[in-house]
Amino acid sequence: MPKNHTSRNPFTVDTEPFYQNTGDEVRMFEAAASSRLPVMLKGPTGCGKTRFVEYMAFRLNRPLITVACHEDLFASDLIGRYLLKNDETVWVDGPLTQAVRMGAICYLDEVVEARKDTTVVIHPLTDNRRTLSIDKKGEVIQAHPDFLMVISYNPGYQSVLKDLKQSTRQRFVALAFDYPDPDDESRIVAVEGKVDDDTAVRLVALAGKIRNIKEYGLTEGASTRLLIYAANLIRMGIAFKSACTAALCQPLTDDDRLQETLNDLIDDLL
Repeated sequence: MPKNHTSRNPFTVDTEPFYQNTGDEVRMFEAAASSRLPVMLKGPTGCGKTRFVEYMAFRLNRPLITVACHEDLFASDLIGRYLLKNDETVWVDGPLTQAVRMGAICYLDEVVEARKDTTVVIHPLTDNRRTLSIDKKGEVIQAHPDFLMVISYNPGYQSVLKDLKQSTRQRFVALAFDYPDPDDESRIVAVEGKVDDDTAVRLVALAGKIRNIKEYGLTEGASTRLLIYAANLIRMGIAFKSACTAALCQPLTDDDRLQETLNDLIDDLL
């Protein structure tokens, strides 16, 4: 899809990211964006949620501001704060405030990792008000018409302590992501990892076997991201088994018994 970007906005996605459509997620996201509905992406680690948001930012020609959430993320980190510059106290907008003002997509990645009191600040932006209050300035900002709130999280890490409150969850349209089917995933690995189709198919077959033994102690199955890492190592001349050990087995677990099982699965494909 040709684009004609005239803005030098540093948050603009100028180059189309590769994204393999696996369902109706593109159409659903476009409909939500047109209706100014906040979007929640649910899915396992490394299945393409972040790449999807980047692709949609390009497709919709909207700036994208991404925040990697963590347990020390305070509301002020999103909204902004007063800073001392050249012996003068000045206000500096945070990423959320920037997105609200300019009409960008604000993507809070792994939102459940953020402090609960931090996520509350997005509530007025995710209902009919579409406002952001900056208490320290006594300012209430009406969101730009193109502003869109997007959050993501991994349901596999849900717990009593790390889960979205219903008061937050029910403000979003939810799109469920999973690992692509083997044909789509093989194409993704081949394109992103720049390897031949046969290598991509073997890597995806290995991932399928690993995901099937997840219940035996693995916290997560082999992600599409890790398959691309393995493909990149193979492309650089690393042997298939060594590349899979480094990019798949070692990152997934430290358990010796599981490592042995994973290595057996690799041997089955040699």
